[in-house]
Amino acid sequence: MKRSDEVRKYFIYSLMYVALCVVIVPLAASRLSSRGVTTKRVEGERTETGKYTVGGQSMEDYIKGVVAAEMPASFPEEALKAQAVASRTYAVRAVDNADFDLEPGDIGQAYVTVDEMRENWGENFDEYYSKISGAVDSTKDEIMVYKGEPILAVFHSTSAGETERAGNIWNYDLPYLESADSVGDTFAPNYETRTEIPSAEVIAKIKEKYPEFEADENSLFESIAINERSGAGYITDMTVGNMSFTGKQIREALGLRSANFTVKKGENGIIFTTKGYGHGAGMSQYGAKYMAENGSDYRDILNHYYKDVDIEKMP
Repeated sequence: MKRSDEVRKYFIYSLMYVALCVVIVPLAASRLSSRGVTTKRVEGERTETGKYTVGGQSMEDYIKGVVAAEMPASFPEEALKAQAVASRTYAVRAVDNADFDLEPGDIGQAYVTVDEMRENWGENFDEYYSKISGAVDSTKDEIMVYKGEPILAVFHSTSAGETERAGNIWNYDLPYLESADSVGDTFAPNYETRTEIPSAEVIAKIKEKYPEFEADENSLFESIAINERSGAGYITDMTVGNMSFTGKQIREALGLRSANFTVKKGENGIIFTTKGYGHGAGMSQYGAKYMAENGSDYRDILNHYYKDVDIEKMP
């Protein structure tokens, strides 16, 4: 081999060695390293770093939209804080139990965007948004747990003066959702309301949900009997026409404000007088307002309505 050929061959091998050491090996190492630190999404929208998101936004931003939709911004700050922790707990439990990324509409809580807040509050936007944000930020990451697990932190607008235990609503008990006194609810607006529904409409609405239901329009009132109430006053068993119902079933069929009601014969139908608004379990929002106005902080409020829970930082 000529000397010039040997030199050329040596030069080519040298270039290959440089390319291997300077370009290929570092590039491969970089790819392996970046692949190793990628955060995987697990349990719905919960990540390895413990962060939660809803609809592509942080949990805390989502909760601001929930509190703004679920509770009047004019309520005391401690009530708003209690709402923030309850709503965050409810959302974390939903995310943990989901196997897909959740949007705000998937969780079962009301929600408004910042633009909707601005439209709803008008000139009060800056004041109210600052107040809502403060309540959420000051309770950042806090949730309620029972035996280490996020609770089903249900809430409602107004009880009938005493909240209802879970077993009387959903047919299964939860140890932290027991009945609690909520006297402040009796001062809430529209605590007691009266509405008259024509007999024919009552029959039609019940039959729409329960096709086997039968009743005579002319003797509908006489066929109604309230057989049993819970300790909190909500109807657990009643008879209408040819069937037995819970107060919850009649409330849902007729669109009543609560399952704590009385009936009376009216000139044009049945008069329903209801107390409270909502299913009645968990935290009463107007009860929380009353407690906050009378010196309770948000932890006092939560521990009053949710029994034997701990308030901890979410994972």
